[in-house]
Amino acid sequence: MFIQTETTPNPATLKFLPGRDVLGGDFVGGSVDFTDAESGKASPLATRLFAVTGVEGVFLGSDFVTVTKAEAQDWTVLKPALLGGIMEHFMSGLPVMNADAGSSGVEEMFDPADGEIVTQIKELIETRVRPAVAQDGGDIIFRGFDRGVVLLQMQGSCSGCPSSTATLRYGIENMLKHYVPEVSEVRAV
Repeated sequence: MFIQTETTPNPATLKFLPGRDVLGGDFVGGSVDFTDAESGKASPLATRLFAVTGVEGVFLGSDFVTVTKAEAQDWTVLKPALLGGIMEHFMSGLPVMNADAGSSGVEEMFDPADGEIVTQIKELIETRVRPAVAQDGGDIIFRGFDRGVVLLQMQGSCSGCPSSTATLRYGIENMLKHYVPEVSEVRAV
């Protein structure tokens, strides 16, 4: 098994490409973000990666894994252990997610009268934003729309990334304003 790695715009994260499905298209939500070892218990793969000293976050995408390290840790020390953990997991035949693990259950907030606007926003996020963000080892999730303000949640390498504010403000906000005039602002939650 050959696992590729890619750097991300966030120096605290590294993207691992195992060359096979991680979550695949069958998982509800398409990605899952574990911000600590406790939440990672829903995934045997995440549990294995959190066992490596210095791992602070694990993000699972359709065909990649993004790991966030503690500031004091060095990738030259962590990377071999993480590559070994990912390889061991896939060679073991264990599932990526436990059978009882589902979606995050976080509700979207918006006025049903804004349903058509929300549909447009979600379509743009799904087709134009999420693929680009996944390239950098992260994801972006629609969380709400209230009086012109779009609420988005950044995950994986995008969470805590120094350039995520600029991405939201100058990339996503400008694009949404262009296509959906009712949008006045985009905020991270």
